Amino acid sequence: MILHLFFLEGGNYAGIVYFFLLILLGPPMVLAIIGAILYGNKKKKSAKILFILSGIYLVVGLGICGALLSGF
Repeated sequence: MILHLFFLEGGNYAGIVYFFLLILLGPPMVLAIIGAILYGNKKKKSAKILFILSGIYLVVGLGICGALLSGF
């Protein structure tokens, strides 16, 4: 019985943590970069929308992925 449980235990979960961090921080950074490019090209309304979307995605991602990473 103990031998079977040994194989079910996990090992190195660093890849999963990095994956969650990529999902958490990747899209907001991309949206913010695109917004900065559009802001420099005088498309301020589109840039403002992308900055707002980036902030919303970051807040939601911190809530969901942060809860998963913290163990709640």
